[in-house]
Amino acid sequence: MPNPCWNAGVAVSSTKVLIVDDDAESRNLLREVLEANGYAADAVGDGVAAREALGRDDAYRIVIADLRMPKEGGLELLRNLHQQKSQCGIILMSSFISGPERKLAKQLGAQALLEKPFKLSELLEAVAGLIAQKPLAITS
Repeated sequence: MPNPCWNAGVAVSSTKVLIVDDDAESRNLLREVLEANGYAADAVGDGVAAREALGRDDAYRIVIADLRMPKEGGLELLRNLHQQKSQCGIILMSSFISGPERKLAKQLGAQALLEKPFKLSELLEAVAGLIAQKPLAITS
């Protein structure tokens, strides 16, 4: 079923992405890479700040979140977005994710999981895949 957030004619430059990572260097790098590739990107340090940003601006179409963060991690953020029936595409990042966490992420609607360290091209491919509505998988 197509994500109602997406319009097939939406240009990359109109796609707004929110990066959620407690590591300032990582989130700034991801923001710079996405902006250099034509996306509008913002970055925050945890799930609480992400929910505040999403509450202030409904233009976000993709959320890229680290799994483990203080205050509110990626799974907690994903659970909150799922309960709110958010239509944002979700990409989780993690250096380690257990089988049960992977299964829960998939059940809560994560469309992709990037295992750290990942290539920036993998990130761009995952984002482009969400925009193009290509099926992305979280392998078990």
